[in-house]
Amino acid sequence: MFETTRRRALQALGIGGAATVAGCSAEAPTAAETETQRQQVEGTPTTTTDQVAADPTDIPGPIDRDQPETHEITLAMEEVTAEIEPGVTFDYMTFDGQVPGPMIRVRQGDTVDLTVENPSENALPHNVDLHAVYGTGGGSVATTAAPGQENAMRFKATYPGAFIYHCAVPNLDMHISAGMFGMILVEPAGGLPEVDRELYFGQHEVYTDGEVGQQGKHSFDIESMKNENPTYVLLNGEKYAWAAANRGPIEVNQGERVRVFMVDGGPNYSSNFHPIGNVWKRAYRDGGVPENGDFEAYADKNIQTMKVPPGSCMIGEMDTPVPERIKLVDHALSRVARRGMLAEVDVLGDEREELYDPDAHGTSQEGPQYA
Repeated sequence: MFETTRRRALQALGIGGAATVAGCSAEAPTAAETETQRQQVEGTPTTTTDQVAADPTDIPGPIDRDQPETHEITLAMEEVTAEIEPGVTFDYMTFDGQVPGPMIRVRQGDTVDLTVENPSENALPHNVDLHAVYGTGGGSVATTAAPGQENAMRFKATYPGAFIYHCAVPNLDMHISAGMFGMILVEPAGGLPEVDRELYFGQHEVYTDGEVGQQGKHSFDIESMKNENPTYVLLNGEKYAWAAANRGPIEVNQGERVRVFMVDGGPNYSSNFHPIGNVWKRAYRDGGVPENGDFEAYADKNIQTMKVPPGSCMIGEMDTPVPERIKLVDHALSRVARRGMLAEVDVLGDEREELYDPDAHGTSQEGPQYA
């Protein structure tokens, strides 16, 4: 089904050099030309899906082994149409049909045999640049594939941490904005500290030719992207994807320590990631983790808001001593109130009035708040 010659993939791109493949050449097609090409391919995208929002709970479990292994991993580049919010559709570009792409979880010292597949029904070439890889373009040159092709590479995960992966063909900002990013987690040889629950999120901006909530099909808007003026700022690809207003809230149990992995695809906005009603009890900036196992000394403690640059990650842990609804937001709050950036986590359990009494004087008016 798939052809694997890299030369043919580059010919399909209409380019010839590594810098171009990495999205850095002035000779690459413009974003407007790319969008025109995509629209001109009959029936593109051919797939409509009910959901692009990745399930925050659907991630690989912690690694519990002492020796390195070899993993065979395949990522499928899927161009799909889905709703950003009810009545508003958009043509996404994705890894495996979800935003963010699947979390890849390996151990320091593991070897990864990575295959990327670009189905023939897609309009555009794609590839993957993993920030956990020593190699040209983070592997993007080796993995570039035109529609109907696949490509593969092998790499060894030599340094630990949480790292972004993303598409890096010409006009990579457009591809990332449309959904082509995810996280690869390289656990240190000694593993991560044990927690009770883990969740996975990805933030990005979407630039369209419509307004927020404007019904109908939205097309990608190149000028808005150039001006860094997004229509939507999203967590997991849809407006309020895992809030109560959409597919959420996510439920956890009182007393659990909850670890949150977050990747900021951007392509342009930093995130100011904050759990309303909580704090990052331990936080690991830019996804960095210690190699010597001393997590307590390495972590930042009791951090209210984590700055996550585009193209980076964070790992944060929350304690859950009281029942509540935690709102995960970018504390640039207009992105929450106006552009769709919110997830909610419900902590289920019994009141502990010595820690928090919402009705101390019988006048509680608990309700949604954004700050």
